[in-house]
Amino acid sequence: VDFLRSLFSSTLGLGSAEKVLDELTLAGVARYINGGKCKNIVCMVGAGISTSAGIPDFRSPGTGLYANLQKYNLPYPEAIFQIDYFKKHPEPFFALARELYPGQFKPTICHYFIKMLKDQGLLRRCYTQNIDTLERVAGLQGEDLIEAHGTFYTSHCVSFCCRKEYTLDWMKEKIFADAIPKCEKCGSLVKPVFLPRNHSAEMNLSPCQDFPRCDLLIVMGTSLQVQPFASLVSRVPKSCPRLLINMEKAGEAGPMLGLLGFGGGMDFDSDKAYR
Repeated sequence: VDFLRSLFSSTLGLGSAEKVLDELTLAGVARYINGGKCKNIVCMVGAGISTSAGIPDFRSPGTGLYANLQKYNLPYPEAIFQIDYFKKHPEPFFALARELYPGQFKPTICHYFIKMLKDQGLLRRCYTQNIDTLERVAGLQGEDLIEAHGTFYTSHCVSFCCRKEYTLDWMKEKIFADAIPKCEKCGSLVKPVFLPRNHSAEMNLSPCQDFPRCDLLIVMGTSLQVQPFASLVSRVPKSCPRLLINMEKAGEAGPMLGLLGFGGGMDFDSDKAYR
């Protein structure tokens, strides 16, 4: 067990614990920021930060985006983002695209809060699960973002032999004409670049650079159920404070890590909670 603890600790960056907040409250986090002790804040955000803009989240019963797509008889909700299913049944994807298309919604206070962190020189990076591009509308640039599920900003032909790229305006014209976008060069389907999560080069490389340097992790509006995104909360140094702004608890430690003697996930209630 000691060997496994050592192995996991070195792999996941779980060093010795150090309490850096004077108290585990929002006021304590604010004092930590204002005290000039953190310069590399990482934000992890999900659909919850956009619901007040009028965009449904994914999983709320009856009102979530997955519930609204039931008429398409998806085999499981995530199929809408998978390329093999898209090639056979593109209609559900473009129905969702019409609902979420950039330009129909305005950023929320959460998006502008992240932009404020950037303006004050405190933001290391924002990792978003959202495809609504409201982080960009609020003023974040491509280098500020890791769009874990992709973006509307680039579309391309799905044919491996073609891969012709198309602009945001071209895709918008097709989607709102209720047309299935087809490549003008080869006739194959055209799709915004919503990469499979495990195939995104940025998602593989950037966490290795950002999370070890993170001195405050802010998680907003996500259930932390989708991997590998959810596991990123464990990649920060063990002394790094983690703030969750959400409707319910999320990202709590799994039982296996607990058995091995360290948490890794969020710890809200135990006597050992320190960050």
